[in-house]
Amino acid sequence: MIFFKNKNKASSIGGPDNSPGDKDLRSNLPLPETPPSVSWQRNLVFVWMAQFLSIMGFSFGIPFVPYFFQEELGVKADDLAMWVALFGAATPLTLAIFSPVWGALADRMGRRPMLLRAYFGASIILTLMGTVTSPIWLIILRLGQGVLTGTVTASQALVSTHTPNHRSGLALGSLNSAVFSGALMGAFVGGWTAELFGYRIAFYFSGFVMLISASLVFFGVKEVFHRPPLPEKSGGIFAGIKPSVGQLKLALPILLLMTAVMFARQFDASFVPLLVQQIHGKIEGAALRTGMLFALCGLAGVFSGVSLGWLADRVSPGKIGKWSAFFAGLMMLPQAFVWSMGLLFPIRFLMIFAAGGLDPVLQIWLCKMTPAQSRGLIFGWSATARAVGWVFAPLAGGLVAGALGIRYIFLIGPFFYFTLIFLISITVKKIESNSGGKVPPDTPVPPEMITEKSA
Repeated sequence: MIFFKNKNKASSIGGPDNSPGDKDLRSNLPLPETPPSVSWQRNLVFVWMAQFLSIMGFSFGIPFVPYFFQEELGVKADDLAMWVALFGAATPLTLAIFSPVWGALADRMGRRPMLLRAYFGASIILTLMGTVTSPIWLIILRLGQGVLTGTVTASQALVSTHTPNHRSGLALGSLNSAVFSGALMGAFVGGWTAELFGYRIAFYFSGFVMLISASLVFFGVKEVFHRPPLPEKSGGIFAGIKPSVGQLKLALPILLLMTAVMFARQFDASFVPLLVQQIHGKIEGAALRTGMLFALCGLAGVFSGVSLGWLADRVSPGKIGKWSAFFAGLMMLPQAFVWSMGLLFPIRFLMIFAAGGLDPVLQIWLCKMTPAQSRGLIFGWSATARAVGWVFAPLAGGLVAGALGIRYIFLIGPFFYFTLIFLISITVKKIESNSGGKVPPDTPVPPEMITEKSA
């Protein structure tokens, strides 16, 4: 009787409205894609609030580190570009190494514990940043940040697992809006805090806000998780770090594209505060103006995440990605020539709005192509893919700034955005090839076909 009961349960995963063929394809999945006892809308609301606060916490102190180096840690102008580049590259370096580990643990232990780990880890690291007295210790803590944190990927894995595929664009787009709106509020309030009370107080407040985020997830987010059994030839709990051939074949083109997208987006990011300082003419008041600029860019990201996330459920992600890359590159170029904050603000706003459509589109693409039971692992590897681009981007930007000056970063940067248009086209063709020619170009792969291919 037990065997008969389990068999019926497995064969009815697709639901009463599914066709027989769809039911057969889904019968290999151990669990329904969205457990009926979990409200994906409730989870989305609480994770959205937690992410809003966590990114607000990060944005309270991190954007003003170039000024922290100069005023609190005694870094001279000749060495500033090097330290800013190292600071920008430190976190993604360790993030690239540890993200697959946390992703594999998420598939073994649940996504909710991994999100809590990220929030508590961030609280400790950010608080300690407010105590450092030398630049090398700040870099060491940034390395630790990459080991322990990773809130964006953990939240995406949790939300995507409990969200129906046809609503994944809205869910992940909304979650991305929490990132930008949190950055908006954090940068704006953090700029005032840094100016009035100092950079160290900003870091202490960041750590406190992370504890609030952890509390929201702990008390408000529910996850129905059944730990899968270890395979017979198991290497322990970390055996799932290595993706299967089927998983890799489906996800690799998008993962490589994520690396390129993150390189383009982060090439100039670490040096924007120095551009503001150069336009303003002095360091006094630069933190306040940088905070206002980052807040405006956060507003652009909010609009971008919601509108383009909604659009990605209706239009091919590939097409959205191409247009996003084109307009981002077009808006980056004038920043090399502006000498007025009044001009920099609207130009930067338009650039971030366009660039903000790249990462969520790729996440939606990856979500639609990945079976629910493997999303912790694949999203972990997606964090590694982004981190690889993130490591080299500030280092390359630092080389350009040191050799040619800050302005040349914004002259060279558009080339990387325009290159993304070509790379997106190649990725679409590769996805079509991997799906056996059954999926038209620029069309998201149906989850049923992915289940069949990866089985």
